Amino acid sequence: MAPNGTASVGRLVARFTVAGLVVAAVLAVMIAWLARQAGTEQAIESARQVTWVIARGIAEPRLDDQVMAGDPTALAAFHETMQRYVIQDSLVRVKVWSVDGRIIYSDESRLIGQRFSLDDEEVEALANSTTDSEISDLNEPENEFERPSVKLLEVYAGIVTPSGEKVLFEAYFRYDAVALAGRAQWRQYAPPALGGLVLLQLVQIPFAWSLTRRLQTQQRGQQVLLQHAVDASGAERRRIAADLHDGVVQGLTGLTYALDAARLGGADSERDTDLIRRTAAQLRRTTGDLRTLLVDIYPPDLAQVGLPAALDELVGRLENAGMRVQLDVADVADLPVKVAGVLFRSAQEILRNVATHSRAESVQVTATANQAEATLTVEDDGRGFSDDDLSERVASGHVGLRSLGDLVDASGGRLSVRSAPGQGTRVDVVVPVP
Repeated sequence: MAPNGTASVGRLVARFTVAGLVVAAVLAVMIAWLARQAGTEQAIESARQVTWVIARGIAEPRLDDQVMAGDPTALAAFHETMQRYVIQDSLVRVKVWSVDGRIIYSDESRLIGQRFSLDDEEVEALANSTTDSEISDLNEPENEFERPSVKLLEVYAGIVTPSGEKVLFEAYFRYDAVALAGRAQWRQYAPPALGGLVLLQLVQIPFAWSLTRRLQTQQRGQQVLLQHAVDASGAERRRIAADLHDGVVQGLTGLTYALDAARLGGADSERDTDLIRRTAAQLRRTTGDLRTLLVDIYPPDLAQVGLPAALDELVGRLENAGMRVQLDVADVADLPVKVAGVLFRSAQEILRNVATHSRAESVQVTATANQAEATLTVEDDGRGFSDDDLSERVASGHVGLRSLGDLVDASGGRLSVRSAPGQGTRVDVVVPVP
């Protein structure tokens, strides 16, 4: 297992490869079986065609009246033709039947003249002059002399003698020749098919490896983003608590002490007037601080108030602190809510850093947009910082800028920060507009 609890890339790819090989093996078996079946069916069809050609081209013209009557000389001539041109290789037996089940001719002479019942398929082939085939039942009486054979395929075709009499020509083939044709078909097609499946699996392995690496990289990136979000949330809660304690709570506590002192000191119109003035000013500052904290805790509904108004509310905290603020955001009133949300959260984090760390006297906030992207620029005249300063802040737990980078990256945008000690800071946030 990997350190983060996920399976290693090698193990995942190994599982994928094993599963692929199992599927390839199953497919190979199916392809082999289908190829063998196709070869067997093709061999049977070839036997039918051979039988039809023999029956129509060789047997039918020679079944004259003398052969049909059982003339020995005519039967001998017919038998010589069958032996010379027909009975060879896998074709081992020939029979010619009349419509009443009498064997007119067979290369096994002991069958000639005997009568047997024809089954329905044979009767149909005889009557319609068609061809059919089946595995021979060697237990049938007419197959007495074929029983030494292991398995035979019998093919029968209905033909018509020169005198117009319908007869049934029947040929027997060794079935092992049919099975051999099926195996030959399997040997012909199965290896290329199996090789193609194995090659496909081998080609997929690098892609599976790359995809797994990418998925794990994305997973680690999501975990990092989640951790950043958790860190940023904790830092945000601590900051709000500190702001409340050091700002609002301290201010209100000071007012309480001043009012208690005035109450205990007796009536003094000049002093009371000054106290009321100072109390009102402090309450206004406290109210402004509370409004700023509310914006931090619960940002405004950008779809309702719009980004310009939200940014104007956001810079109020800097103005209350005595900083000069120049705000130019008129061009971003109609941005999509998601884009506006990224710009607002970016401005919120950047201006918070300005107020906390920059010691700036003035800050300029500019937001522009076109059809492709929206840009937020915040530039201050504060003390700036170096790369070492930034590293120290991150090491000490300040994750605001890092969280801002994650936020912008997640939106498909880019963040750039330019700063130097004593030369202020400029932050640009560019977000694509859908």
